[in-house]
Amino acid sequence: MASQYWYTINNIDELDTPALVVYPDRVKQNIATAIRIVGDVTRLRPHVKTHKSIEVTKLMLDAGITKFKCATIAETEMLCMCKAPNVLLAYQPIGPKLQRFINLIQTYPATKLSCLIDNLTAAREISDSAIKNNIVISVYIDLNVGQNRTGIKPDEGASVLYNECKSLPGIKVIGLHAYDGHIHDSDLTVRTAESDKAFEMTKALKEKIEQNSNELIIIAGGSPTFLIHAKREGVECSPGTFVYWDKGYSSFTEQPFLPAALVVTRVVSQPDATKLCLDLGHKSIAAERELKTRVFLLDAPGLEAVSQSEEHLVVEAGKEHKYNEGDLI
Repeated sequence: MASQYWYTINNIDELDTPALVVYPDRVKQNIATAIRIVGDVTRLRPHVKTHKSIEVTKLMLDAGITKFKCATIAETEMLCMCKAPNVLLAYQPIGPKLQRFINLIQTYPATKLSCLIDNLTAAREISDSAIKNNIVISVYIDLNVGQNRTGIKPDEGASVLYNECKSLPGIKVIGLHAYDGHIHDSDLTVRTAESDKAFEMTKALKEKIEQNSNELIIIAGGSPTFLIHAKREGVECSPGTFVYWDKGYSSFTEQPFLPAALVVTRVVSQPDATKLCLDLGHKSIAAERELKTRVFLLDAPGLEAVSQSEEHLVVEAGKEHKYNEGDLI
C-alpha cells in the first residue's frame, strides 16, 4: 500500500481481521472541528454511541468537553469510569435497568447522571426508586419531534407531564430532549427547514411550561442537524457520528469532518473464478443498508458485494483479478 494514503498502516500484516482501526490524529481534528462549530464547548454534549471507548472519551475530556450523552448502561458506566462530569443516559430506564442506573449514581458520585422520561408511569417508578435510595434523579422529558420511536409529542400532553412530574419528590425535571434523527436530507436547505419546524415545537413547549423562568435545558439533534442547532442560542448539541464520520454521510458536504475509522478485512477464500470471500460479515459491518451500499472498499472500489452472512462477505472481482487468499483490503 502506497505511503501517501492517509490510511496507511505500516504493520498491517500483524493485524488479525476483521479489525476496526482508528486514526487518533483525525479523531482529535474532528473533536476540534465540532468545538469550533458550536463555539462554546459547554454547549457540546457528544453522543458516545459511535466510539463507545475510554480512549476517545479521554480525548474529548482533554479538549475541554464536560457533558456527554449515551444510550446504554454499559456506555454510562464507561463514562463514569472516565470521570466524565455530566452524563445523560438518553434512555428511559425501567425494570432492572433502573436499579442498574441507580447503582451507577451511588457508585460514581462525582459524575452528575441524568436520564429520560416520556410518561408518568415511568416517572413515578423512577421517583419511587430514587426515594427508596435517598437520592433525587435529574430527568429530561423526551420529546417525539418526528422520529416516532420514543418520546411524548411536544403539545399539551407534554405540558401536563411536566406539571405532574413537579409533584414527584424523587425526580427533578431539568430539561427537554429533542432528537431529530429522522431529518437527514442531503439538501441543507431542506434539512434546515425540517429541523426548524421540529425545533419550533420544542421551543414553544419550553416557553409555555417555564413561565419565563428560563430554567430548562434543551438538548437537540445529532450529526446531520448539528450545524443547524449549533446556531441556536443556549441549545446543547449532541452529535455522535462526527467523531469517526461515516461514508453514508458524504452527502452532507457542509460538514467538514474527516473519516477517522476504517475496518481492515482479508480475502479468506475464492468460491469461484471471479468471486472473493472476505472475513467481513454483518457482525463487523452493520446490515441495515442495502447490500450494494453497505460497505465501501476504499482501496478496492472495483469489488462489488453480492452476498453477506454473519462472518462472510462475498464480492465479485471479475475475470483475471489479481487477488489471492490473505490479501488485505
